[in-house]
Amino acid sequence: MRVTKHEHAALTIEEHGKQLIVDPGAFTLPLLELDNVVAVVLTHEHPDHWTPEHLTRIRSAAPDAPIYGPEGVASAAAGFDITTVRPGDTIIVEPFTLTFFGGTHQVIHESLPQIDNVGVLVNKKFYYPGDSYAVPDGLEVELLAAPLGAPWLKIGDAMDYVLAVKPRLTFGTHDMTLSVIGRDMHRARLTWAATQGGGEFLPLEPGEHIDI
Repeated sequence: MRVTKHEHAALTIEEHGKQLIVDPGAFTLPLLELDNVVAVVLTHEHPDHWTPEHLTRIRSAAPDAPIYGPEGVASAAAGFDITTVRPGDTIIVEPFTLTFFGGTHQVIHESLPQIDNVGVLVNKKFYYPGDSYAVPDGLEVELLAAPLGAPWLKIGDAMDYVLAVKPRLTFGTHDMTLSVIGRDMHRARLTWAATQGGGEFLPLEPGEHIDI
């Protein structure tokens, strides 16, 4: 299975010639390779994780690919056919098995409403929490996409999150809000956290991938 990082929070996952797209949002350049898309996952409704333009482009290339997301996404993206998922759900869309965790977005500030958010485990190997620190309890994670920078993120909390998940491999996502210096500093902190459990941190840039 090949996991490719794109700008900010967007990811593509490929297996047996099929492709899953996750969180193509406002900080992500148009995804050009849309062959054999079988599903889309949107972890929550914020525009840095989905846009109508991205979904329209994907829909044009793959009109039958289901789009999965929590209830907040279904409301925000009312012009699209969204299949609602909740924590605990498992969906099979060959060759991908998707299991959902979490339920709520990390708190930004008490003045802002807390919205729906789901993390997704793909094929029992790759885990992406969206905008949360939801831990897939009791499961071994081979590859974790860990948040690097956000209005809701303190780097110490992100380090604790990697320590809690204990993945074999980790790379940073949700990073377009950071300067280059800030990104590299946060990567260094997550590198330390990853190695405490015998793991490794991978400094993936947009367009780079890891095979697991």
